[in-house]
Amino acid sequence: MADRLREEIIKLKAEREAIILAHNYQREEIQLLADYIGDSLDLARYSTKVKEKVVAFAGVDFMAQTAAMLNPDKTVLIPDPMARCPMAAQLRLEMVREARRRHPGAAVVLYINTLAETRAEADIVCTSANATQIVNALEEDEIIFGPDKNLAWYVQQRSDKRIIPLPDFGYCYVHRMFTAADILLKKEKYPDAEVLVHPECDPEVQRLASHICSTSQMLVRAKASPAKRFIIATEIGMVERLRREFPDKEFVPALDTAVCQQMKKHDLQKLYESLRDLKHVVKVPPDVAARARRATERMLELSGRATGD
Repeated sequence: MADRLREEIIKLKAEREAIILAHNYQREEIQLLADYIGDSLDLARYSTKVKEKVVAFAGVDFMAQTAAMLNPDKTVLIPDPMARCPMAAQLRLEMVREARRRHPGAAVVLYINTLAETRAEADIVCTSANATQIVNALEEDEIIFGPDKNLAWYVQQRSDKRIIPLPDFGYCYVHRMFTAADILLKKEKYPDAEVLVHPECDPEVQRLASHICSTSQMLVRAKASPAKRFIIATEIGMVERLRREFPDKEFVPALDTAVCQQMKKHDLQKLYESLRDLKHVVKVPPDVAARARRATERMLELSGRATGD
């Protein structure tokens, strides 16, 4: 069944002039079929460089929205429209406007992991890899930062500016699963391992890291490091990709149950049906897309080639 679906998807790709993009957290069956695998920003940027007219985006909602905003002349599909990021939904448009009223001199920096209509209210967006660089490059001394509180904490440790988390409860439920006890247990078992931790993890977990890394930075570090073993504190799909990319090194998940259920909603059947019927087209209102695109372009100007989540 799976082999037949893969063959049909490959055939449909050619017929539809389509490309398949997959996030690092996707199921392995999707990653193996993808034309390109990466973090959210890398995927969106890649989508602008290809000639294909249809982009099947295997990621969560805000990622597909970014691709749609950057490609108004292409059809962007999301195989399962219920693949919605809970953290992105935590920060609503009204919250940003209210925060501006309370802090009129502050700049609004929003993580790219934010829904399009809210991101359109940002002065600038950032990724987990460049958040500190973006914040420190701004003139303002106060920064409204959302939606991830742990990423805000990470930036605050590296900036003299006042960081105002918005909302004050924002979090990724997958990265919140990791505890200091999980890391210490793995370090005791593998004392020679480097510990790579995502900045969406809680502060006590970040403090135990050898390196705090976005997903794209984990790939870079794994390649450059002389270490042969790594403890990985992020979603389990990233561990699977690291194992494929670097078969001569060992990657130990800090937690086997760190699974993003929303990312895993996509499967071969849904991808096939989406391409077959050109269904679940991602649309962003033009005015929202224009404002959100400006915030993204400003980030790229300030940071050069940004790396993503």
